[in-house]
Amino acid sequence: MSNILQKGVSRRVVLATGAMAGGTLAMPSILRAQDKSLKVGVYGGYFKDSFDKNIFPEFTKATGIAVESVAEPTGEAWLVQLEQAAKAGAAPADVSMMSQVAMLKGQTTKLWTPLDMAKIPNSKNLLDRFINKYPDGGVAGIGAVSWYITLVTNTDVYKEAPTTWAAFWDKANADKLGLLALVSNSFLLEITAKTYFGGTNALDTEEGLLKAFDKLAEVKPNVRLWYRDEAQFEQSLKSGEIPMGQYYHDVTGLAASEGHPVRSTFPKEGGVQDSGCWALSRASKKVDEAHAFIDYMSQPAIQATLSRKVGTSPTVKRELLDLNEKEFAAVSSDIEPIIPRYDLYTTKSDWLNQKWTELIVG
Repeated sequence: MSNILQKGVSRRVVLATGAMAGGTLAMPSILRAQDKSLKVGVYGGYFKDSFDKNIFPEFTKATGIAVESVAEPTGEAWLVQLEQAAKAGAAPADVSMMSQVAMLKGQTTKLWTPLDMAKIPNSKNLLDRFINKYPDGGVAGIGAVSWYITLVTNTDVYKEAPTTWAAFWDKANADKLGLLALVSNSFLLEITAKTYFGGTNALDTEEGLLKAFDKLAEVKPNVRLWYRDEAQFEQSLKSGEIPMGQYYHDVTGLAASEGHPVRSTFPKEGGVQDSGCWALSRASKKVDEAHAFIDYMSQPAIQATLSRKVGTSPTVKRELLDLNEKEFAAVSSDIEPIIPRYDLYTTKSDWLNQKWTELIVG
């Protein structure tokens, strides 16, 4: 697997679609029994390697807290493991990086220890959308990393970059699109709502959802591939066989930097910004260490390091970052993003999957 694909698959597919990451336990040599320590769950492969190399040792130097990094299995599988362990009073990891849907599901069983924001002063740096709250206003999680899905094209086939998601509906693009195959990771309903119905609030009702499904169904003649396998679409995009679609902004940028004829465009309606949260298991006894870790990770300098070393988009305000224009553009955009309606994937999951199969991919 290429470095690009390791990068893309290891964090996002695990978060959004539940691809399997390794389940092994890694213990960096910095862990000493007599020291303060913290077990941190992150996605396996490239992602975990990057944290082990670039982030955790610096955190230990700054705080004296050693990190034992745990490679998480799939988002849902890890949620189940954390739930079962918490019932037994155990924590396979103290702090874990969790998808937004997993955060909401964990909230229903009060799996996450509410965070004391007074102990996370750097939380003031975060964009509001990266503070995950319980219904009563308690903070369940803090934005760890984010990334974008954008409109991608092959530059040999499309000399001019498209400017709007509406390009997906253009009859000139018949049989030319590669789109993500699941309702819960493509966020195409949100894209449709923002492009044609004034925003994702249009999805608040079943009637609104059905309108979005009907509009999205008009795209079907233009779709060559509904993909679950990132590698398959990436190769077809590079070759020009499937010259347009939706894909991950940073991975496309890496492919372009290696000389492939591909580009990533933030449409005027915004790219889709997905993200993961740091959350503290209610079974963890390492509450102080966990707060110190989340505070450390919320520093602009650390978010900038993640952008440079891991390719994630920052969760803090842009004006606080020392990223130059090129570095910021490689991972993010100033255009207001489309934020997925995670609530729908927890409350209406079965209905959405049924309609998706009936009306879109069936």
